[in-house]
Amino acid sequence: MSLKSNLHNLKEKYKGTKMAPAFNALHTFLYLPNEITHNGTHIKAADDLKRTMNTVIMAMVPCLIFGMFNAGYQHHLALGTIESAQGFLGASFWTWSNLVIGMWKVLPLVVVSYGVGLAIEFLFAVIKGHEVEEGYLVTGMLVPLIVPIDLPLWMLAVAVAFGVVIGKEVFGGTGMNILNPALTIRAFLFFAYPTWMSGDKVWVHGAVERAGTADAISGETILGSYAQSQEVVYSYADMFFGIIPGSIGETSKLLIILGALFLIFTKIGSWRIIVSTLIGALAMGLIFNGVVDAGWISSSSKFFGLMSVPFWQHLIIGSILFGAVFMATDPVTAAQTNKGKWIYGFLIGFISIMIRVFNPAYPEGVFLAILLMNVFAPTIDHYVVQGNVKKRLKRLKVKTA
Repeated sequence: MSLKSNLHNLKEKYKGTKMAPAFNALHTFLYLPNEITHNGTHIKAADDLKRTMNTVIMAMVPCLIFGMFNAGYQHHLALGTIESAQGFLGASFWTWSNLVIGMWKVLPLVVVSYGVGLAIEFLFAVIKGHEVEEGYLVTGMLVPLIVPIDLPLWMLAVAVAFGVVIGKEVFGGTGMNILNPALTIRAFLFFAYPTWMSGDKVWVHGAVERAGTADAISGETILGSYAQSQEVVYSYADMFFGIIPGSIGETSKLLIILGALFLIFTKIGSWRIIVSTLIGALAMGLIFNGVVDAGWISSSSKFFGLMSVPFWQHLIIGSILFGAVFMATDPVTAAQTNKGKWIYGFLIGFISIMIRVFNPAYPEGVFLAILLMNVFAPTIDHYVVQGNVKKRLKRLKVKTA
């Protein structure tokens, strides 16, 4: 008897019981749902929630794999087993040694993220008697990509539990939450365990002990160096291709751009939000550059380092690009109207760079900016709709006059 037949029999056996949602979820995850709409619909499409979530995951998988290689690469650079960085196409980057070290550190984060998150989703489905939605599939992949690689697994488990329960389930589950669950998890980690998150010192780890060498080494990111007005030793090519320290998924801007194009092509991600977020970041960067050029801020100021960064360079350092593509575009928590998406994205980019500059102790503000705009997204849509209503009422009055 096939696996599908066995699952179907179990599904029928537990139909109407408390455990029915769990078996339905497993059956739907592996196969197409038995209950599908055949007629009487206004719009017919081949996509569903599972296909949508899987599409986003496929866009993130290259970032995950690259992050594993980069983790091992940064490890070897810090320990001196590689004399100098050889770039994106260097033979020392794409080696099994780098991948193995990266997998050793990254895969446990993925396992804990999915294990804890899905367990809570199944628990709530069984208790409340509703179906298990596929919304956490994307959140479970996002979380390992935006947390420090040396984060203790128990901290991640606690944060995931908080994010799923408080950021999602209390609002009614998938499609009802007002905050991005993955960013809620990162916010919890930031405020509960700031010493593990501040400065984003996240990268390099020793897999083996050496005489006189620490078992784990944390490397300063580019944002941290700028915030301390230190010299940045990475080239623009390194920043773009991702051969730099940083959170697992944020470093390779090339792969993030390819993921963005894939999401836009499949009509999963909103190009309006992505473009407007980047415009907002560039606008804020230009303002800060203008302040520096006008001499309105002293070079001894703690804000000078990040203010003096060329405005366009903000897009290839930090996580602004990753946030714009994979988190600001969340269809549940983002603005829904076209004009609202432009406003929503612009404010995310604008506020992100503002927080990045004015908070040198933690020189990154993307997740805070997105969470803030998640709260205001319904308000933005409300005023956009009301504005359209007023315009139509004016047209009506002109026609009837």
